[in-house]
Amino acid sequence: MNRTTTAREIHFSGVGLHTGVHATVTLRPATSGVGLCFLLGGSRIPAIAECVIDTSRATVIGHGERSVSTVEHLLSALYASGITDLEIEVEGPEIPVLDGSAKEFISMLVQTGTQDLGTPAVVITPTETLTFAQDDRLVVIIPARTMQVRFVADFPAPIGTQYRTFPMDSCAYATEIASARTFGYLHEVEALRARGLALGGSLENALVFDTSGPMQPLQWPDEVVRHKILDLLGDFALLGAYINADILAIKSGHALNSHVTKALRERYITVAGSV
Repeated sequence: MNRTTTAREIHFSGVGLHTGVHATVTLRPATSGVGLCFLLGGSRIPAIAECVIDTSRATVIGHGERSVSTVEHLLSALYASGITDLEIEVEGPEIPVLDGSAKEFISMLVQTGTQDLGTPAVVITPTETLTFAQDDRLVVIIPARTMQVRFVADFPAPIGTQYRTFPMDSCAYATEIASARTFGYLHEVEALRARGLALGGSLENALVFDTSGPMQPLQWPDEVVRHKILDLLGDFALLGAYINADILAIKSGHALNSHVTKALRERYITVAGSV
C-alpha cells in the first residue's frame, strides 16, 4: 500500500466527551513523510506512541504545555482508511466526541476522498510472537500476512464477556466497527462527573448501561467489543505504521495498547531512524 492523505481539507466541531468544551478541528492534506501530526496552538506534535502522556480515561497526545485528549476515535478512522499523512489542527482541549463512534469521521473521509502520495507506507512485519501483559490484561502479537484483531472484552454485568474477530479492511470497518459507540455504566458516569470528567457525555453520544442493561437500543448485541476494537485500532495508529500481525487482545485498554505500540516502535521503527 502507498501513503495517502485527504483530497482536501475537512472541518468539524463539537463538544469533548470528558471536558464538555467546544472544539474545532481542521484536517489538512500533507505531503509524504509528514505522518499524522497534531497542530496545537502553534506546536507540532506527531501522532506517535512516544507522545502519549495519559491513558487514564482516553488517549491523550501532548508535549510540553500543549495536549489534546480523546484522539483514539479519529485516529481509528484515519488508520482504517489508510490515511498516513495528515495535519490535524485542533482548537480546544479534546477531539469532539460527535456521536461517540467513528461513523461521522468515516463519512467525512469518504465524502472528501483521498490522494495517493506515490510512496510506500511503512509496514511492520514481526517474525516472532510477542506477548505483553498488565495484570489480567494481555496483548499478543502473532506474525501474519495481513492485520487481524481478535478481541476478548470482559466487563461486569450486564455487559459480560464478548469476543469478536476483525480482519483489517476499510470497507468492513465502515460497516462493522465504525458505528460502535463509546460506552460506560450509569454509576460510573455519575462518579466521573463528580470528578469533573465525562462532562460532555450524554445518551446522544455514549452507550450507557444501568443495572438492567443498555439504556438505548444496541446496534449489535456485541457493540461493546466492536468499540474496543475501534479503540485499539486508534491506539495502533500511533505506531506510525501498519503491521502484518494477528493481534490477540484480552481485556486490553488504552494503557496496555500504548505500552505495546511504544515497544513495537522501539523494536521495529525508531531503531532504524524512521518515525
